[in-house]
This record gives sequence, structure tokens and C-alpha cells, in this order.
Amino acid sequence: MSIKITIIDDHPLLIKGLQSMLSHHPDIEIIGTYQESSSLLKALQNEQPDVLLLDIQMQGQMGDELAPVLHRLYPEVMVLVLTNLEHRYYIKSMLQHGVKGYVLKSSDEQTLLEGIRTVARGREYFDPVIRKQVLQEQSSRSLFPSLTRREKEILKMLTHNHSSQEIADHLSLSKRTVENHRTHLLQKLDVKNSASLIRKAMELGLI
Repeated sequence: MSIKITIIDDHPLLIKGLQSMLSHHPDIEIIGTYQESSSLLKALQNEQPDVLLLDIQMQGQMGDELAPVLHRLYPEVMVLVLTNLEHRYYIKSMLQHGVKGYVLKSSDEQTLLEGIRTVARGREYFDPVIRKQVLQEQSSRSLFPSLTRREKEILKMLTHNHSSQEIADHLSLSKRTVENHRTHLLQKLDVKNSASLIRKAMELGLI
């Protein structure tokens, strides 16, 4: 059975190149190509691919904005990023948004094919050029404890400079409860004050 592929990229020539290249492989079937997110999301309501090739830099909604929407609405669709961007910020961002793989447009045909076939089986695939960065990123994340839903809510409000009393009023908690959560956050992230807490949370992608 063939792997159904959908492509979203705002460069028509790149889409045509991918169509031409992938058409030579009988185990791959392209069921749709799109240049912007609204058309893609409308099409996905009727038919979902096995693998979605997603660019990051696009006009309108960027790929790192679209990825979490796709992950929430269609978690069974395996998203494989296909991009020119190899900066750690983008790799980290896309990993947090549930993508299954990340391939650079500068890579060869075999790398892309391996990526498509790997993520179609539900496994992760990362371009050899960035694989070391990905492993380092995953390692740093695994060393850090997860936050509870309430801690995330409070952390988010702290980033907007809300006081403990304001947070307590908004979440219908006591001020003491909020301050206890804040203390737990400082301990979990191993920092001494709110400024350091927010900075480290941003570095780790927790907010």
C-alpha cells in the first residue's frame, strides 16, 4: 500500500520539483499540494495523508504556527518538516509542536525518501546534518521535570508581570497557594527569582 503524501509550501517550483521526483517511486502517492494553510486545512477535513511535508517559512501562517494546529486536529498525520532553516530555535520549536521529522531542502533525494518512509511508520527521522542538535535538544528536555497544568498557568501569567494577588484572583486561588506554586517553580527550574524563572522557562521552551 502506498504512502499518501500532502505538501504545503509557498514556492510552486519547489512543489513541482517534489512532484516530479516523488512520482518515480511507486510506494508514494501525492494526494494534494497547497501553498497556504487555509486551503490545506479545508482539504484535510475530507482526506488526510499519511505524511504531510511542511515548510516553515511561508506567507501568511508560518509553519511553526500551523504545526500545533495540525497536531491538535490531526494527530494521526505524521508531519515531516522540509525547510532551509537549520537554526536551533526552529528545530526546538518544531519538536515542541509535535512534528515527526525534520529534513533540510539542501539534502539529497535519498534523505527525503528515508524521512518520508520512516515517519510513515510512526518513527522519528532527522536529517543527518542536524541529528546531533536534535539529540542534544531532546537530552536537555529529558533532564528537566515536567510542569503541572496549574504551574504552567501561573508561569504564563508571571511572564505578563501579574502579581501573586492578581494571579490568585484570576484563577480563583488564595494568594498563599499561588506563592506556593511559584516556590515549586523556582525549585523545579533551579533559579532564585522570577526574572531568572521566566528567562530559563523560555530557554527550555516551557512557555
